[in-house]
Amino acid sequence: MSIKYELIIYWSEDDGGFIVEVPELPGCMADGETYEQAVANAQRVIEEWIETAKELGRPVPEPKGRLMYA
Repeated sequence: MSIKYELIIYWSEDDGGFIVEVPELPGCMADGETYEQAVANAQRVIEEWIETAKELGRPVPEPKGRLMYA
C-alpha cells in the first residue's frame, strides 16, 4: 500500500522516542525508538486505520499532500 498522508514527526523527551502524527486521519499516531522505526510504525498504523474505517463503513479521507501550517 502506498502511504501518501503527511506525517508530523518529532522527538519527545517525555516518551524517550519519536512521535508521528497523521493529521488527516483523526487519532492516528505512532511512535518508535528511532526515526526509521517511528515512520515504519506509522505506515502500519495508517494501513490499520484505513482498514478499520472501511470495515465500519466510515469514509477514508483522500491524502491532500502537504498541509499548510503557520
